[in-house]
Amino acid sequence: MTEQPHIVEEIKKKYKNVDLVFGTHNLHRLPELLYRVIDGGVRVYETSRTDNEVAEGVPVKRCGNIHAWVTVMYGCDNYCTYCIVPYVRGHERSRRPEDILAEVKTLCGLGYKEITLLGQNVNSYGKDLGDATDFAELLRLICENTPISRIRFMTSHPKDISDRLIAVMAEFPQICNQLHLPVQSGSTELLKRMNRHYTREQYLETVKKVRAVNPGISLTTDIIVGFPGETDENFEDTLSLVEEVRFDQAYTFIYSRREGTPAAKYPDQVPEETVKERFDRLLALQNRISREINDRFDGEVVEVLCEGLSKTNIERYTGRTEGNKIVNFTSPENVTGRTVKVKIDNVQTWSLEGSLLEIIS
Repeated sequence: MTEQPHIVEEIKKKYKNVDLVFGTHNLHRLPELLYRVIDGGVRVYETSRTDNEVAEGVPVKRCGNIHAWVTVMYGCDNYCTYCIVPYVRGHERSRRPEDILAEVKTLCGLGYKEITLLGQNVNSYGKDLGDATDFAELLRLICENTPISRIRFMTSHPKDISDRLIAVMAEFPQICNQLHLPVQSGSTELLKRMNRHYTREQYLETVKKVRAVNPGISLTTDIIVGFPGETDENFEDTLSLVEEVRFDQAYTFIYSRREGTPAAKYPDQVPEETVKERFDRLLALQNRISREINDRFDGEVVEVLCEGLSKTNIERYTGRTEGNKIVNFTSPENVTGRTVKVKIDNVQTWSLEGSLLEIIS
C-alpha cells in the first residue's frame, strides 16, 4: 500500500502525525530511516527501491516453533490486469539457493517440523539467477540437504508449473501432497482479459497431469467473482470447472478495483447485486464439494502434525494432515510438535475430528 504514490500523497496531506512511511522494499533500512526521523526532526517518505536487490539477514520474529514461512523470491512479472503487486513490489527477484538452505537448516536446528516456501509465483523461481536452479531443483536441494519433515509452497501460477516440478513433488515424501493452484476463472475469455496466459483447457490438462502422478493430492485454488465483463456464460464456465476439478477448498473473492491496474479502467463493471448472487452460488457449490471430499475420511486413520491445543476447545488438540486438512482430536497426553495417527470419527465441512491412535515421531 505504501509503495503506491497516491496513497503516500494522501498520508502526507491527511495524517500529519505520521513521521515515517516506507514499503517492504526498504524493510532492511528501518534503523537508518528511523535515525533520519529522530535526528533530523523531519517526516520521511521513503518510496525508492532497487528491484534487483534482495536483502539477506533481516531478523525474523516467528510465531510458534512448529511451522515457519520461508520467502524464496520477491516481486512478480505477470501483470494480471486486476493485480497491483507487480507495480508496487517490482520485478521477480530470487534468493540464492544457499541462503534459503541455510535458513531452512537453522529452522530445523530450532525444532521446526514444517516450512512453507513463499513467492508471488514460486514456479518462476530462479529465472533471474543465471544458473540451472529452478523451483523443482530448489525443492530437491532442500529435501536432500535438510532434515525438514514437511514442505509446502505457494503460490504456483498455472502457466509456469512444469512436468519436472510435478515429478519432484511425487519423488520426495517431505513435499506435502497438496497444491494451491489459483485458476481465478473457468472461462477462457475471462482468463484472457485477466492476462493469465492459459486457457480453461490448459488448466484442466495441468490438473490431469498432477493427479496422474499424485492421485490423492489435495487441490486448492483462488477464484474471482465479478471481474469486469463477466457474463452469465463466463460464470457458468467457472461453476462447471469447479464441479469438474472438485477442489478440496477454494478461496473465493469478489472482484475489487485497484487503482493503477488496467482492470480498474474497464468500462463493463458487473453490478453489485449480480456479483453477490454469483458469489453465493459459487460458495454453496464449493461447500458441498468440500463436505463430500471430507466425508471420505469418516472412519479413516490419518497422519497429523500436532500444532497444539485447539483455540476453540482446550480439551482437544489440533493439527493438519499432509493434505492440509485441519484435524481436531483428543489425546491423553501432550503431543504438540509430534506426528501422530488419528482415527476420524466425525466430519465437518472444513475440518475433521477424531482421537489419538498412535504417536509416530
